[in-house]
Amino acid sequence: MTKKLYDYDVGENVSLFVLIKTSETRIAKNGNKFIAINFSDKSGVISAKFWDASAKDIEQFKAGNVVYLKGKRENYQNNPQIKIAHLRLAKEDEPRDPSLYVPDAPEETRKMKEELEEYLEKIENKTWHDVVKLLFQENSEQFLAFPAAKSNHHAYSGGLAYHTLSILRMAEAVSGEYPEVNKSLLYAGAILHDMGKTLELSGPVATTYTLEGNLLGHIVLIDEQIVLAMKKLDVDLNSEDAVLLRHMIVSHHGLLEYGSPVKPLLLEADVLHQLDNLDASIQMIRNSVSRTEGGAFTERLFAMDGRMFYHPKVKEKND
Repeated sequence: MTKKLYDYDVGENVSLFVLIKTSETRIAKNGNKFIAINFSDKSGVISAKFWDASAKDIEQFKAGNVVYLKGKRENYQNNPQIKIAHLRLAKEDEPRDPSLYVPDAPEETRKMKEELEEYLEKIENKTWHDVVKLLFQENSEQFLAFPAAKSNHHAYSGGLAYHTLSILRMAEAVSGEYPEVNKSLLYAGAILHDMGKTLELSGPVATTYTLEGNLLGHIVLIDEQIVLAMKKLDVDLNSEDAVLLRHMIVSHHGLLEYGSPVKPLLLEADVLHQLDNLDASIQMIRNSVSRTEGGAFTERLFAMDGRMFYHPKVKEKND
């Protein structure tokens, strides 16, 4: 089998086709231009620097292009990176379809869609059910294909649906443990909370933020879509049902400095915020730990306050 990025050990020479996930031209201390690149394939993403980049290099090595990479797998400040020896664009007769190098969600799209629809039908409140169903139908293609983020957590094809489904499964467990939680409201909020990512992000290949994503963000974008859906369905925007559902969405980041215009002021809103954080944190940690040898620490995770996580040598197996 052809080796992928994370199949190579530190210090080993690499030689493979990869996707340029991101590409940013910068200026080095000596005044020369270089390209900060993130390479991607099905195994994950690794960063690299292309030094002394010419105008032609900058033009060629853009995000979304497939390239043939030769170099060496290294660690820099405990973070994985590639030292580039040679880089060229993939030729017409070589595997240059970008989708071949985008990591996928660990579950099949069809099965995720079916389970998401099952949770949707468990929403007993008619207003919430009808709004969620309309928006899911309008955005299902992108919702099932998009990542949940540009980087950090669930940054792969189908990541948005998988992240949402993970939260729904935990929400079901929480509402079973605490019957006072309004299950319908929690499910509705869980399905919609990140649906604005379909407008905020460009898609699973060479993911970037759209103009609306940069200037407005996914919380504002999906709240607007909820209002439009409610108008289509003749829902009173001043009704408690309408206001509660919108609060679930606008408060799910928890803090104003993290992008929420208000903090969670409903039990269900706080549960959604906590589950959202929990799922994102677990995903980031386990991805990093899975690429770290037992008895060693992971790279520093920026989104986890720069912490490094230890991978124990011996792990208990789940029953």
